[in-house]
Parts: sequence; C-alpha cells; structure tokens
Amino acid sequence: MAGVFLGFPAMIFLVGFGLMGLFQSWPLSFTVLKVLSVTYMLYLAWKIAHATAPNEADPSGQPIGFFQAALFQWVNPKAWTMSLTGITVYVGDGNFTGVTILALVFVFYGMLSTAGWTLLGQQLRRLLSNNFRLRLFNWTMAVLLIATLYPVLKL
Repeated sequence: MAGVFLGFPAMIFLVGFGLMGLFQSWPLSFTVLKVLSVTYMLYLAWKIAHATAPNEADPSGQPIGFFQAALFQWVNPKAWTMSLTGITVYVGDGNFTGVTILALVFVFYGMLSTAGWTLLGQQLRRLLSNNFRLRLFNWTMAVLLIATLYPVLKL
C-alpha cells in the first residue's frame, strides 16, 4: 500500500520538475510511454481475467513489494494522465511550493483510497468464494480496466 500511495507523489515531483519539459520538447517520448503503458495494462487485464482463486494460486508467488508498487505508477497510464493534468492545471510554472502541495494532496487522498480499496478487497473475498462469481468478477474487472484505456487511446 505504501508503495502505491508514495510512488505516485514521487512521480508528481519528477513530472513537475522536468519530465513535463521532456514530453513537450520530444513528443515521441510521450507516444512511446503511452504504447508501453497500454501494452502493460492489457497484459494486466489478461492476468486479472485468468486469475485463479486465492486458495488455488501458486504458493511460491509473492505479493509485490514497496518498490515494485511504487514503480508500477510509471507504467500506469491513469497515473501519467493524473500527474500531467495536475501539473498542467494546478502548477503550470512548475514552482516548488505548488508541486509540493499537489504531491501532498495526492499522498493524503492516496492513503485514503488505497486503504479503502484494501478493505473492500478483503470484504469481497467472502463474496467471491464461489468460482462462478469469481470468474464473473475477474472478467468484469478486466473489461473495465480495458475500458479505462479509451481516453488514453483517444488522445
């Protein structure tokens, strides 16, 4: 959880203090990032759709760690969209105070939303104890993940 809600504000800092300029001066870099991000998100959708029940999972599998979760933000097209939009709309000039405030806002709301998603996931586990409901849920989540890519592909 900490990797997710701290990794994104780190991204805000780096976008606010330079990466935005890279994308503006070399537009192809943004296209490359978009292609890589969409490809990875499609891979995740496939993995979600074909996921097994937790008790059927490979016992040697490990949950992702702090750094993996933080680095995931860098291939998440929604994170890129939020960070680029946030910097453009709220901190157009890239000043330190503005970028810091924006990053802190994302830390606060990131903690709340990550905790909420974790609690919801724990509660859903009871509902998804039936294989049919689990498959239906997984395929629904995979389709919804793919649907979130529409604005990215539309740009």
